[in-house]
Amino acid sequence: MKTVKHLLDTKQARVISVPENISVLDALKIMTEKNISAMLVMENEKLTGIFTERDYARKIILQGKSSKDTLIKEVMTADPITINTSDSIDHCMQLMTEEHIRHLPIVVNSEVKGMMSIGDVVKFIIADQKQTISQLESYISG
Repeated sequence: MKTVKHLLDTKQARVISVPENISVLDALKIMTEKNISAMLVMENEKLTGIFTERDYARKIILQGKSSKDTLIKEVMTADPITINTSDSIDHCMQLMTEEHIRHLPIVVNSEVKGMMSIGDVVKFIIADQKQTISQLESYISG
């Protein structure tokens, strides 16, 4: 059974985060610069929330708030659902589907190790299936 650790081993390990007191506008600039759609919110190396494009659309734009004058801590999703490196990819897919979320922070012993997106999961599953097909073809023709 493939786990989050297997997926993490295939992608560049990086944790992009902002503090709670940053403006939404400044966070959006970082997200644009890094070409990401979700960002972790951390204080003293502790995960306190996650901010996504969906949060922006629903909590800023539709509420008529100013992204320049609103702090991330006011609109982030506090205490987000997290996963561990030992969790199965199937479990992560189930969580994302049931909770209608696209990003899962990866936390081990209170330390943030990264974040997994639904795109990461799909790419990982496709690559794993291609490898399985290749092995089966080799077995059959070998």
